[in-house]
Amino acid sequence: MNSALTNLKERGFIQQCTAIDSLSDLCDSGPVVFYVGADPTGKSLHIGHMVPFFAFRHLKNAGHKGIALIGGGTGRIGDPSGKTEMRKMLSYEQLDGNVEAIKGQLDRFLTFDGDRARPANNKDWLAGLNYIDFLREIGSHFSVNRMLSFEAYKQRLETGLSFIEFNYQLLQSYDFLELFRRYGCRLQIGGDDQWGNIVAGIELIRRIEGAEVFGLTFPLVTTSDGKKMGKTEKGAVFLDPDLTSPYDFFQYWRNVDDADVRRFLLMFTFLPKDECEALSAPGKNPNEAKERLAYEVTALIHGEAAAEKARSGAKAAFGGGGDRNAMPTETLPRVRFEAGYPIVDLFFDAKLCATKSDSRRLVEQGGAFVSDRNGGLVAITGVKDAVDAGRLDERGELVLRAGKKRYCRVVATNGAS
Repeated sequence: MNSALTNLKERGFIQQCTAIDSLSDLCDSGPVVFYVGADPTGKSLHIGHMVPFFAFRHLKNAGHKGIALIGGGTGRIGDPSGKTEMRKMLSYEQLDGNVEAIKGQLDRFLTFDGDRARPANNKDWLAGLNYIDFLREIGSHFSVNRMLSFEAYKQRLETGLSFIEFNYQLLQSYDFLELFRRYGCRLQIGGDDQWGNIVAGIELIRRIEGAEVFGLTFPLVTTSDGKKMGKTEKGAVFLDPDLTSPYDFFQYWRNVDDADVRRFLLMFTFLPKDECEALSAPGKNPNEAKERLAYEVTALIHGEAAAEKARSGAKAAFGGGGDRNAMPTETLPRVRFEAGYPIVDLFFDAKLCATKSDSRRLVEQGGAFVSDRNGGLVAITGVKDAVDAGRLDERGELVLRAGKKRYCRVVATNGAS
């Protein structure tokens, strides 16, 4: 097998592939143009979206040429794959804004140079399509019976599939055809939930152009306990630092289960395979591997400076040295402490709890800890208790902990309440 494909296989990327021997030969013959798509349903990708883009970088590093297709056109419909109900329709203005935001995120990760890596927007060829002409030229090549045999549509038939969503496969297939014509694209890659759409595009190109093209899918990554990778109590782990701070991003990877470390090192870093194996070998301290994993992924997404700061803040929070200033920090008025800061309000205002009801439950369950003047953490279990200014250290600060792993440094200021 071609070395680039072998690398993907050894790192756990390959789930399904059409005619893998022929694709291997094509890869050996010279640079292959490939593409992966992402619909702009929000202003940020989350880490679960990134598996195909890590594969993109591996293929790019092997000399192949990738296109990151951002679906400003298909996003107007929404992909039914893997969804139990129809996506919320966004305005065209929202979609255009999301396209630009995601394009910036992918540029930072992939480095668009117009050759080895380039962006594209299918709005450029989908938005102006004539519906009648499209049905005659493209729709005539699709069998409804075959479309309904694909898993994405079969699942949605149980809950309801709208006609607009039913058209999605035609549009994604047309994307592949358009990229084949414009750039000589011969390979589409994506998550395994895209298998039916990819196969449909391959068949469309065979029928219209008489050419052989290929599809390669990657596993939909779950954690060792079966949960969708990249999901937390707070929601998805986003790339946008305003939605998921670099510290929280770092902590997500730092806290993965021991059983997931090897697999995540191979898929979400570019460390050599032997180094990934050595870090996660039996008998090794898994915490060292987790810290390396967290640093590497955070540096890839947010840059080395942000990764260093997140690591330092984590060490400070967990008593391993580091820089306390790098911890998640909230500024709260000193007058509230002087009057006695109600514990439920304090954890809510420090953003450690989404609601005051959550804060109350945290306290009742013994999960609310507040530092004393010497830095030790003490559990506060009375929902009517208050934290006074006597707990502030000489810098006018204290540390809160919610549960076992979430910390916040609180700085008391002389501002108004």
